[in-house]
Amino acid sequence: MVKVFRKKRGQRGFTLIEIITVIAVIGILAAIAIPQFIYYKTEGFNTAAREDLKGMSTAAHAFFSDSPTGTVTTTLLQSYGYRPTANVTPVVTTGTVTGIAMTAVHASGTTTYSVDSTGNITP
Repeated sequence: MVKVFRKKRGQRGFTLIEIITVIAVIGILAAIAIPQFIYYKTEGFNTAAREDLKGMSTAAHAFFSDSPTGTVTTTLLQSYGYRPTANVTPVVTTGTVTGIAMTAVHASGTTTYSVDSTGNITP
């Protein structure tokens, strides 16, 4: 029976046991890597929403330095340098200098970020 598993002269290739072992190792590595990949992908989407909110806050402060009594809108922020990222939904809840409140969330993200008039971003 053992002679069956031995290579004969001139034969090349892998045995069935070797191939199954390699497939099992690849399966184990994939089982570890795929959940981590999904986590990092979601974190990237959340970071995009957070960075959009930082851009909105910076553009709002630039607007208020020019017009302290004005009211900010999402469209108005774009004329002050804010460039929205694809699939990020920005919302200006309150747009005055004393009570600014904005939120941003990515369509594939898991966290909605908000910013207040002092520039503090909270998840």
